[in-house]
Amino acid sequence: MGSGSGRGDSGTDGSRRQSTLATQTTRERDRTPPPPQRARPDDDRVTIEDDGPIRWFLRTNNGTVVAVRDVLSSVALVAVIGLVLFGISGIWPPLVAVESGSMEPNMERGDMIFVVAEDRFAGDDPVDGTGIVTREAGLENGHEKFGGAGDVIIFRPNGNARETPVIHRAHFWVEADENWVDGQANPEFVNGASCERVRACPAPHDGFVTKGDANSGYDQTANVGADTSVVKPEWTTGKGMFRIPWLGHVRLSFEKLFPFAVIPDVSSTLTLLSPTLLGMVGAIGFAYPPRSRRR
Repeated sequence: MGSGSGRGDSGTDGSRRQSTLATQTTRERDRTPPPPQRARPDDDRVTIEDDGPIRWFLRTNNGTVVAVRDVLSSVALVAVIGLVLFGISGIWPPLVAVESGSMEPNMERGDMIFVVAEDRFAGDDPVDGTGIVTREAGLENGHEKFGGAGDVIIFRPNGNARETPVIHRAHFWVEADENWVDGQANPEFVNGASCERVRACPAPHDGFVTKGDANSGYDQTANVGADTSVVKPEWTTGKGMFRIPWLGHVRLSFEKLFPFAVIPDVSSTLTLLSPTLLGMVGAIGFAYPPRSRRR
């Protein structure tokens, strides 16, 4: 009997100990803090009240603010690119889009041309008072641009600010009253004409005789090329340095689709249709006059 009672008490004590351990485990589990909840991706925990307007604007996930922030970032990128290019080039806009074929094959329609002020990156033996090396001088000293001797210049025909700029090669320099047709011109490029038959001969003033590489004659002869007199240095707006193929098509296409957005002598960079396009080409192609006619 005594033996049976001892085993019963022992079993009861074991049950009590197990119950106590279970109770302690439950209490410890209850005291364990729940795992932190992960914030949802769209959970906006930044507020103007807690973080201030600037921090909120920079960190909020609000859709409208994010869109505005992206636009401003693109504009800032455009400004930085523009300032860098302007610092190198010295003129604005620093690139022009080619819209015709008079300089082929060395320039194609739709090319974007990086241009610099005429006094920058001058080659050997430039014309006095300018940084422009003529084709005549380039043949002697080896100065070449765009597949030919001499510099390629951007100028306004007859100095008319309303005319579309032209980008052609400077062939040689003439002085006022000089008979350049009989003296310096290649007879092939004046169609065998004498000075009396060329309206810009004798030269009405000092300047450059120019020609498109693909054209049959000088710009200063009738019905050929840019239809201009001898190009004064002050009519030039820059000189070409290198080309970026095809990029000019973006600017030319934009002008065809939205001609109202291209305002003479006013930057229309901000008229582009998306921040991405703005960041890519706004600083280099959509400021007037970014196109140069080659006739």
